[in-house]
Amino acid sequence: MERTNAWKHYREEQLRELTEIGERYKAYISTCKTERECTAEAISMAKANGYRDLAEIIANQEQILPGDKVYAQNMGKAILLLQIGTAPMEQGMNIVGAHIDSPRLDIKPNPLYEEAGMAYLDTHYYGGIKKYQWTCRPLALHGTVAKKDGTKIEIAIGEDEHDPVFGVTELLVHLSGEMMKKQAAVVIEGENLDILVGSRPVEGDGKDLVRQGILNILHDTYGMEEEDFLSAELEMVPAGKARDFGFDRSMIMGYAQDDRVCAYTALEAMMRLPAGSRTAACLLVDKEEIGSVGATGMQSAFFEDMVAEVLERMGCYSELALRRTLRFSRVLSADVSVAFDPLYASAMDAKNSAYFGKGPSFNKYVGSRGKGGSNDANAEYIALLRGMLDRHQVAYQFSEIGKVDQGGGGTIAYILAKYGMQVIDCGVPVLNMHAPWEITSKADVYEAVKAFHVFLAEG
Repeated sequence: MERTNAWKHYREEQLRELTEIGERYKAYISTCKTERECTAEAISMAKANGYRDLAEIIANQEQILPGDKVYAQNMGKAILLLQIGTAPMEQGMNIVGAHIDSPRLDIKPNPLYEEAGMAYLDTHYYGGIKKYQWTCRPLALHGTVAKKDGTKIEIAIGEDEHDPVFGVTELLVHLSGEMMKKQAAVVIEGENLDILVGSRPVEGDGKDLVRQGILNILHDTYGMEEEDFLSAELEMVPAGKARDFGFDRSMIMGYAQDDRVCAYTALEAMMRLPAGSRTAACLLVDKEEIGSVGATGMQSAFFEDMVAEVLERMGCYSELALRRTLRFSRVLSADVSVAFDPLYASAMDAKNSAYFGKGPSFNKYVGSRGKGGSNDANAEYIALLRGMLDRHQVAYQFSEIGKVDQGGGGTIAYILAKYGMQVIDCGVPVLNMHAPWEITSKADVYEAVKAFHVFLAEG
């Protein structure tokens, strides 16, 4: 069934608000290029809007009351924000959950080496990527170095116009006869995604003088020793800011819009939320791109533990109260969907695809080939959401991720659903998903903020 393009109905006031949200969103994804940076920005936004650190509330043995706003962060890589409602939490929460990790090139623990007068950093790619897309483009180095004395060094090189940039080189086309015969998956091997970082030797007669020059720069600039790579989390990401895309500036191109477009729109909705009866929650987690594993992924106990801590501070914790709070919650698993691309129509079902300008897309199920690994949302829950969004004139659409046997994807939905929650996937359609530069529609970003706001306030 055909959905109307939202651009056709915007009034001047709505266009102005759409533009303002788009500008804030571009600034967010231009500066927040790692999960740590996303978490730090979320904390900054939360504090500016009256949220308090749950860890401090617990330490001070303070009580949490209806109307309070609290946040809890997990190792600097995940965050939960809660606005406590007037109704008992046992009646459930309205939760928007997204992930803040994205495909990238991670620096290995022993990365620096010299070959033929060139210094390189060895990498291990993170998440699902087409490896050839990461060559021949400027990359920036972001991350944290933890030193043995307990201090930490924050690094972001390649974003300022005066910074150097880095990159993965590639073979010139003139000598690529054999290379061009390979399948795309192996044109560039994972072990060849090494980052060129220098070529100038220091003075002396020893070996690896270019490598030594890089070590000197790291020491003089950051106080970093070579062994500090062992306790570092350093990521190579595309350098540069998000930009308007298209003559009409209707789209945004930027790195890591999967899934930071959903993270940001959820934060926008949460920050402007009025007091309500049901507790509202925004959950931003790490490690989704590699299966939601680890201490900062959705499969950890962080979310459940923090809800238990809140119930304790409200004076109503019990194991049964926790189980009821989780079971009666409703969730939008906010993860991006695939936007229909007419240049690759053969991979998609046009009738069941998401389109630019028609709002966030709901996926009743994701998974792949026979719905494997998916959460399949209940019809009653979908009907509730449709009625809610229609009442508030929010543009939305329903879609699948490609043709049935073509592939598919996963989200955090199935993990939250294990508590018995009502869960559905809902996200902004994206072109170039998992490529270094992804594209979204400003209208869909705007409508996602509206949709999340309505859901958190009324869901």
